[in-house]
Amino acid sequence: MICRRWRGLVKPDCPAPYLEHLRSKTFPQLGRLPGYRGASVLRRTLTSGVEFIVETRWDSLEAIVAFAGPDAEVAVVPEEARRWMLEYDERARHYEVVL
Repeated sequence: MICRRWRGLVKPDCPAPYLEHLRSKTFPQLGRLPGYRGASVLRRTLTSGVEFIVETRWDSLEAIVAFAGPDAEVAVVPEEARRWMLEYDERARHYEVVL
């Protein structure tokens, strides 16, 4: 199993709409993709905004390529979600889940 990890910093007044976007659009869309196995969302409040770490789990790197494209590390951030962001990783990181 592969964990895809990505970080974004959301404007201080926008964590609720960002989370709703994940719940109502992102995760249902991912759930229809072969090889997607679930996600975790981590959150912490900073003075500049609200930081989110999104970790998705996949059967294989090939399943991630089918989602993200040939350069699997490129972040997939919909335009709608970008409006709430102060900054975000342009590249995701992938880790083999060992335990």
